Amino acid sequence: MAKAKTLKELCLQELEDLYDAEKRIVKALPKMADAASGADLRRALEHHLEQTKGHVERLEHVFHNISEKPKGKTCEGIKGIIEEGEDTLGEVDGGGVRDAAIIAAAQRVEHYEMAVYGSVRAWMNQLGETSSEALLQQTLEEEKEADKKLTTIATGSANVRAEAAHP
Repeated sequence: MAKAKTLKELCLQELEDLYDAEKRIVKALPKMADAASGADLRRALEHHLEQTKGHVERLEHVFHNISEKPKGKTCEGIKGIIEEGEDTLGEVDGGGVRDAAIIAAAQRVEHYEMAVYGSVRAWMNQLGETSSEALLQQTLEEEKEADKKLTTIATGSANVRAEAAHP
């Protein structure tokens, strides 16, 4: 890919990165939900899967708004975070310990996404793309809420069950 020379080109590169990332997350979330032992965690992951499908659609609208075809470029960051999460799941027992590991892996994904969505949203504002900015802000808020929900599950039940697994 050519080097970005303008803010718009940089923004497009990051949108392509996000598009690939969201599609990878759509594939990873069902595996995480299946591996979860806590019903609250499973429901949260399933809910976020539906939101993430919406994130893909919103990104397609953003591409349309800026007269670009939706396409992804390999998001090495999310690819690595997902692989690391899969490795970790293979190294822990089930129950609360596994749920704690799933939450940590999911929050790594959320924090990555929040960083990128925040930057791209700000760039869209700078470029005067207010409708795209609003779509990206909506996704950013959903990512923040997912992160908060994961923290609530971790501190409310999963971490307690993980600690009790091996006193």
